[in-house]
Amino acid sequence: MPIKQTLRTRPVALLSVGHACVDVYQGAVAALVPFFVSERAYTYAAASGIVLAASLLSSVVQPLFGALTDKWAMPWLLPVSTLVGGAGVALAGVGGSYAFTVVAVAVSGIGVAAYHPEAARLARSAGHGSHTAMGWFSLGGNLGFAAAPLMVSAVITTGGLRASPLLFVPALAGAVLCAAALRGAKAPAATGGSARASRTAGRNDWASFMTLSGAVICRSIVFVGLGAFISLYVRQRTGGGEVAGTAALFVLYLGGAVGTVVGGKLATRYGRLPVARWSSALTVLAVAGVVLVPGPLLYACVALASAGLYVPFSLHITLAQDYLPRRVGTAGGVTLGLAVGIGGIASPLIGTVADATSLQTALAPLIALPALGWLLLRTLKEPETLEATTPRPPAPARPEPSADATA
Repeated sequence: MPIKQTLRTRPVALLSVGHACVDVYQGAVAALVPFFVSERAYTYAAASGIVLAASLLSSVVQPLFGALTDKWAMPWLLPVSTLVGGAGVALAGVGGSYAFTVVAVAVSGIGVAAYHPEAARLARSAGHGSHTAMGWFSLGGNLGFAAAPLMVSAVITTGGLRASPLLFVPALAGAVLCAAALRGAKAPAATGGSARASRTAGRNDWASFMTLSGAVICRSIVFVGLGAFISLYVRQRTGGGEVAGTAALFVLYLGGAVGTVVGGKLATRYGRLPVARWSSALTVLAVAGVVLVPGPLLYACVALASAGLYVPFSLHITLAQDYLPRRVGTAGGVTLGLAVGIGGIASPLIGTVADATSLQTALAPLIALPALGWLLLRTLKEPETLEATTPRPPAPARPEPSADATA
């Protein structure tokens, strides 16, 4: 039994750590924004355009990779896309021109886009459809987000933007981990069969999937908006320097580590949709606190906002996959890619409003979006999973009592 359990959990653990190495580069783009503003004198709108370049291209390309993985298994994408994602961020600080920087982060976005659908499919397969396994996989990505501002701050504060090639190191480690995970995932031969079965069983509920995607978009706009500007905003509100801003971004991302684990446990007890709805309601109050509460208490509001945004993260993924059991790759590509990237489109708008007014005014509309997400989630019902739609084998018939026994 311990050997079987190791065969199941080791690939998931490796995928989780590899996911962290990839999502470092999603968090790194936002973490670089204050340095672009201070070192290159970019406006808020110009800096948010860099965030948009990474997120928008990733969002458009990711569903395409998801559709491809629905037809063909493409495990080689994991190490290759990890290296591409790291290379783009590593080059972002090298070129002095704005155009070069935008292209570099766009290349990173393509790498991140190529990684997620196939990695989510493999995590679902290696974890035998377990929500807990998907939670651990998501936790790795969230930890990568949390580590990004610390890593970027340590490198760029020391050597300036031209030290950005050092940021390629996590990509090298991630590629090695992905290769090891792929070897481990091949060990249980039944895994591939179960994954193929899950893609052909059940029916696709596109209406519920699109409604869920709308809720994910609302969450994404809030998360991307806070991620792009919370560092600068906290520095303004608290009067602190770069350390104060980096700490706030770290708190925002670190909440994912707690939120994902707590979300999985709460969903097991109360159900995925109720937990997702409660999280949206909490996020409304937390974002209002971020915008309106002054001083050190602002950090507590950032932490609450982080929890509200991250608790339903892995639940959104499994819900999407269960709404589209025949299109698991597409579900992952849209949920992890397109919906998230559309949220990035709002980033330049927030930056433009901030340039014209103030960051506080620009961030205020983010309070309403979790409420809209809550309304959308209220219309959804729990999807029929493979386990629910597969008839159970009949119980064995009890043996007839013998004549001697009845006598």
